[in-house]
Amino acid sequence: MSKRYENNSSPTELLPGDIEYEMGTPIPGKILEKELWVQTAIKKLPENEPLNIGAIFGRVAPVAIDIGCGNGRFALSSAVRRPDWDHLAIDILPAVVRYGTRRGNQRGLSNLRFAVCDGWRFLANYLQPSSVDEIHIYHPQPFADPNQSSRRMMTADFLVWMHNRLTTTGQVFLQSDRREYWDYISLIMSRMFEWREIEGRWPDDEFGRSRREVLSIEQGMPIYRGVGTMRTDLSADEIQLIASELPQPKFQVERGETRNKRPLRKRPPRQHNRRSHPPKTT
Repeated sequence: MSKRYENNSSPTELLPGDIEYEMGTPIPGKILEKELWVQTAIKKLPENEPLNIGAIFGRVAPVAIDIGCGNGRFALSSAVRRPDWDHLAIDILPAVVRYGTRRGNQRGLSNLRFAVCDGWRFLANYLQPSSVDEIHIYHPQPFADPNQSSRRMMTADFLVWMHNRLTTTGQVFLQSDRREYWDYISLIMSRMFEWREIEGRWPDDEFGRSRREVLSIEQGMPIYRGVGTMRTDLSADEIQLIASELPQPKFQVERGETRNKRPLRKRPPRQHNRRSHPPKTT
């Protein structure tokens, strides 16, 4: 059976107290009693105004944005680990957002919301200047076909939007398994942010921050990680000037099927859904 489908929990069989698994790795957070579930979907975004984040969450707190959240692995993990932070997770695919929403609801995560939206539109239309403390982007779509390079999200102009929406101490967390894309990301990030690459996995997410990362780890692909911190020595005009001098992402990306370093490992099935067999904790 494909790695994409083996060792998955069935949503209809999950009980309160269970840990949900996907591809043999746990989804953060435990299923709660149904009366403790919450609603984490933003079903309709405003037409002509930014989001009122404080009103959405009913408080003022640090804000993390997960762009291209997929089925919500990182947003769920961060919301569980950091209840004092609020989280907005977006993706252009309604199907994966439904997965994330269901998981957020079942875990009672009142500090998390999901919405269907692309990164460009979300930054431009729904966030206000200096309103976000963290932006997370894990495995942005590389578009291996050179004819589709204009669809790549990570450009110098996109970084201008991020710079405008982040607070003065804001940070950007990035990750990719495509060397060519990563080289470009590192180039533009190092010009507009204090940029450092991270060795090894994220310490607070040992199983990975996205479904793509879980698959890439299993396939033995190199994964590149980095963090950019806001530069307060650059004015808005200087940021615009830097962006105008940087290249567009028109590089060739090696296709994924030629990059696997080793075959998938077979894992034995796990007993993980019944409360009579909970994972041991200390």
